[in-house]
Amino acid sequence: MKGEPDLDGLSKTARDSKNKEHSIEVKSALKEMWSQFEQLLDGVNGIGDDDVESEPPFGEDISMDPSEKILIKGTAHEVAYDELARDDEDDDDDDDEVKNIVKKQRATLEEIEYPPVGELTDEELLAKEIYEQSKMILNSTKPDKRRGYELLEEAAKLGHPRARETLGYAKLIGDVVSQNITAAYELFKGLAAEGSPKGQMGLGFLYASGISVNSSQAKALVYYTFAALGGNPYAEMALGYRYWAGIGITSSCESALTYYRKVANYVAEEVSLSGGSAIQRIRLMDELENPGSASGFLENDLIQYYQFLAEKGDVQAQVGLGQLHYQGGRGVEQDHQRAMNYFMQAADAGNANAMAFLGKMHLEGSSVAKQNNETALKYFKKAAEMGNPVGQSGLGLMYLYGKGVEKDYSKAFKYFSQAAEQGWVDGQLQLGNMYFSGMGVRRDYKMAVKYFNLASQSGHVLAFYNLAQMHATGMGLIRSCHTATELFKNVAERGRWGEMLMEAHTDYRDGRISEALIKYMLLAEMGYEVAQSNAAFILDRGEVDQFSENETYGRAFLYWGRAAAQGYSIARVKLGDYHYYGQGTGVDYEAAASHYRLASEQQHNAQAMFNLGYMHEQGLGMKQDIHLAKRFYDMAAETSTDAQVPVAIALAKLAVLFGIKYVQEYNWNDFQLSLDGVLGPDWDLYLMTTLVFLLGIIVYFRRPAQ
Repeated sequence: MKGEPDLDGLSKTARDSKNKEHSIEVKSALKEMWSQFEQLLDGVNGIGDDDVESEPPFGEDISMDPSEKILIKGTAHEVAYDELARDDEDDDDDDDEVKNIVKKQRATLEEIEYPPVGELTDEELLAKEIYEQSKMILNSTKPDKRRGYELLEEAAKLGHPRARETLGYAKLIGDVVSQNITAAYELFKGLAAEGSPKGQMGLGFLYASGISVNSSQAKALVYYTFAALGGNPYAEMALGYRYWAGIGITSSCESALTYYRKVANYVAEEVSLSGGSAIQRIRLMDELENPGSASGFLENDLIQYYQFLAEKGDVQAQVGLGQLHYQGGRGVEQDHQRAMNYFMQAADAGNANAMAFLGKMHLEGSSVAKQNNETALKYFKKAAEMGNPVGQSGLGLMYLYGKGVEKDYSKAFKYFSQAAEQGWVDGQLQLGNMYFSGMGVRRDYKMAVKYFNLASQSGHVLAFYNLAQMHATGMGLIRSCHTATELFKNVAERGRWGEMLMEAHTDYRDGRISEALIKYMLLAEMGYEVAQSNAAFILDRGEVDQFSENETYGRAFLYWGRAAAQGYSIARVKLGDYHYYGQGTGVDYEAAASHYRLASEQQHNAQAMFNLGYMHEQGLGMKQDIHLAKRFYDMAAETSTDAQVPVAIALAKLAVLFGIKYVQEYNWNDFQLSLDGVLGPDWDLYLMTTLVFLLGIIVYFRRPAQ
């Protein structure tokens, strides 16, 4: 569905005409998708145990994992633990309520016109003015966020829809304003009733997670669907993930592909020459277990050290800091002004890399460096002449698109080839594009795939996107829905909303645990595996007091299950632990062993191997077998050096147990018969005499000196 039409500078007649045209487009899109949505509802109502237990996409067998089971009563969907299913006690009422929500949302979308036709009232004009002021403050280089959100609250009280949307999410995640999930729910509820996709998404999230309201997966699915119909990327990702993993609905690779492709299109359109801000995916568990390891953040002391070197004229430090501020990430905010300053210093010292990045900044244009093809060309040429791959790739771009020079595909190909030979990712990407489109070369899909794969190994978003398109359409490759969906999912997760991962991590480090948890839970709904495992980690440690102990473990069990289904081995081991100890589920040694076995066989997890060894040793959930126990202990030691000490202790214990068992099982009657045959029936007297003789010798030699 298209966004709001651009009405600036139009007369009232033209404005009204545009509004009507857009309203017709909205209604047409709604009618077109309504039949699909009714089919979706039929699928929800008809889903049964066989559907839930069916094999999910990508061949990941999680059918044995009850952490994600959906219990069906009538048409009401429940999560596998009671605390998240309180609203499903009366199934008929819940079913009727879902149907009423659908009817209301449909009626709202049919009647709504974007934007409303007619003049704004004085109150609406005032609300719009206040909202615009808040936007100016919040979008400034050094924003006064507190003042900006104060103005947002004023505009929201006057009913401004965008202000209410922004404020609703701010109250949900505790951004600047105090976290107040109940207030966020009221805002989302009002917005959803008016047809706001952001309000529908927020309400869907609350129903999906059972926060502030009783959990209802059916209601969540309805709100997500309408929000996605309105073009909300969060909702499109949430639906894509649900169809991909089969959560609350029968899994469908094609449906997942459709939703993820839409979001990937947004992300690909926004990718600039800089590639956008880098998104760090930091696991809280890794930080806990390896506190000395690099967490993805640069320590302030290290940054200050590099700044000191840069001020002293160290060119490499200047270039490094310039790149860090140019791209952002690792705990450093994107700051093109600082990047420009560092690059200028290094370029003046003759550094080719700095010249190339200055070329990129001028070619792309920003508030710091105005777009100027001549300046960009000058820097790219200098860098390319010095053999710099960034400069060569930049020069190739200018010849490819005819920016500041005449379009020349042969020269573009030459420069991209030189850059690609040195392993520069942009050169590889552009060569792939040229082979794919047949620009200046014969079209060759195999060569395009080769260079896209090379660029994807360096993590280039557009390389993943192009490969996804090829797999989705079967262009130059055998069509693969599963591979295409995985690639589109990868691209979608690199959107600007992924920055919330870093915000959540910062909140966690600052002790704002509740705020961090909600952000991770929101991203978990959108399919981020790291967010799922981090939400589970926080709940597992009992660091929030919003839920009872049983519910906390139940929720953690759910998120560990989702993370495990996406291939995170530690989450799979955690599921085994929860079954072993009965946390969030009943004690089930066989289920625990099956999870450990999956983690051991598929992901070669040393902890899982050790646990299997122990369970074989004790005979828990499987037949007791000391030989198999030793085999798994040995495998754990071979897989990880960290496991060698506990394995050595376990093997020593196993040897003692083996000795005791041997002694217990030995037939002492046979031993007695063999002694009778050698020493006669009085062998016990001989033995006692010998022992007394030995004792006498010991006493003689240990007697005190005279």
